[in-house]
This record gives sequence, C-alpha cells and structure tokens, in this order.
Amino acid sequence: MTPLRSDFGATGVRCCDVPGCTSAGEFRAPKARDRLNDYYWFCLEHVREYNRAWNYYAGMSEAEVEADLRRSTTWNRPSWPFGTAAKGEGPAWGFRDPFDLFDGESPNGERHDPSQPRPQSAEEKAFQTMHLSPPVTIAELKAQYKSLVKIHHPDANGGDREAEERLKLINDAYTTLKRFLG
Repeated sequence: MTPLRSDFGATGVRCCDVPGCTSAGEFRAPKARDRLNDYYWFCLEHVREYNRAWNYYAGMSEAEVEADLRRSTTWNRPSWPFGTAAKGEGPAWGFRDPFDLFDGESPNGERHDPSQPRPQSAEEKAFQTMHLSPPVTIAELKAQYKSLVKIHHPDANGGDREAEERLKLINDAYTTLKRFLG
C-alpha cells in the first residue's frame, strides 16, 4: 500500500487515509500489531482492501504465534492449575467451607484439622450471644432480646460496668440478627 495521510477537512469530516481518495474515512484499522490503539481511517472500499491484506501474526514464528494464542486465552493474565500456586499467589486453600463439602480436604490433597475451630461468622456469634440457635423468627428474636435486656440492663444491676458491656454486645447481636433475618 502507498503512504497514508490523516487530516480533517474544513468541514470536520475525516478523509480516507489513502492518498488521492476523497471519500470520508469512516472505518478505522490498526496501524500495527504493537499499536492496536493507533488507527488509520479508511473509506469502505479501502478498509476492505486493508483487511484482506492484514495479518496480525505476520513476521512471527509458529512458536511465537502459539505462545501469543495461549496468553490470549487468559486475557494475558497469569493463571495456575488448581493446587499448584506458589505461596501467596494464585488460587489458594483457605476459603470457608461451612457445610464441610470438601470433607476437610483441600483441593491439593491437604487435610483440614477438625480439632482446629474455624472462625465464627458474625451471625453465628450473634446467635451465641442471644442464646438462640437457628431457625429463629423475628418474634422469637424480639422476645429473647427483651428478656436479655431486662437481665443485663445497667439500671437493673446497680450501674455495673460489666452489665453495660454485656448489653452493648446484646444490642450488636440483635442488630446483626435483625438484618440477617429481615
């Protein structure tokens, strides 16, 4: 192809980049493989001609083409097969399994120690604080909350600081469970 030009005419219409062509350059085409966001602007006839001649992999060896295709399948991001990630990168064992679907075994074959308690969720802590176990209705939650407030309210305990702290925990648990159930 002959050298190309890029300019806007006085009318604000972009001209086709092929010299001598007076048609509007409405269709963009990348200038090179390593400049995919830098474009030529062509009319329909010349963009079709350009596309017929365009070869993204021109000048690359078969191994380079294969490597580029493999990188493209993961959007040029690193990936690892399950269970083979280096420490601190890629997928890792450590997600919560509250239903023990993996029977204590990680995807890479490691066993989970059932004697080690897993961290409790906010809802589990709230149920424990409220002395309840699921399933619970909103009415049951409110009734339990009222009874615990009567017991642990600082006024009922002579202004005791421990009772005040316990009441704060009960209020937090009640709020958490209201959101969880509602």
